[in-house]
Amino acid sequence: MKSLKILRIGIAAGIAVAALLCTTGQAAAQESKPSKIGTVVLVHGAWADGSSWTKVIPRLEEKGLNVVAVQLPLTSLANDVATVERAIAIAPPPVLLVGHSYAGVVITQAGNDPKVIGLVYVAAYAPDAGESAVTLNSMYPPAPIAADNLITSDSLGNLKLLPKGILTDFAEDLPLREKTTLIATQGPTAQDVLGTPVTAAAWRTKPSWFIIAGRDRIIQPQLEEFMSKRMNAVTITADSCHVIMLAKPDEVTDVIVRASQSFDK
Repeated sequence: MKSLKILRIGIAAGIAVAALLCTTGQAAAQESKPSKIGTVVLVHGAWADGSSWTKVIPRLEEKGLNVVAVQLPLTSLANDVATVERAIAIAPPPVLLVGHSYAGVVITQAGNDPKVIGLVYVAAYAPDAGESAVTLNSMYPPAPIAADNLITSDSLGNLKLLPKGILTDFAEDLPLREKTTLIATQGPTAQDVLGTPVTAAAWRTKPSWFIIAGRDRIIQPQLEEFMSKRMNAVTITADSCHVIMLAKPDEVTDVIVRASQSFDK
């Protein structure tokens, strides 16, 4: 009888352990549940390339997100939008678009694609239909980069930042080695891209998030605040220079992840 009692206790304990393991397994499965977002498409701004997202990409992938960073030609708004549209076309849906700086103009237009369900603006322009980066800039006093004449033009009409502009206004928060890399890798930007208006604003119909760079010297922070309020975006302000994704990658990653998780509810 004593051995039978011990056997019953052992069976009961085994059942309890199995139940606990099952519950733990279910919790782990829930925690690792894949995001509804099929692809996060990252779009860089002017005077930059896809490497702008070097610090953010691995952080997003660690959260289980599928990430694509495009390479804009920066030759015209139409060409830049077409580049993003090609990325959207082959990306697993649905797509969350993320744009920095001038790329906010690009995702505002390209975001009208039905595969796109949300937009994240990172210290970016968010024009309405008929607006461009130039018309938005005209609403506020010139940003320091323009006031200090740190933008130059080559013989073909392409714009580039002077080295001092990157050191003092574009990426002042970064270590010197990262600043000099940005000087070496910045791409020429056709002047027309900043003056070309969008024809339809995706943020009018789709959920949006906005990260304001509190110490931005490329886009006036007051302009960023105006745009974020106008679009009724979920907004945070980071104590950062213009290139937040390089200066504050954890904060940028957190906003993108929270944006992606909002569609899982």
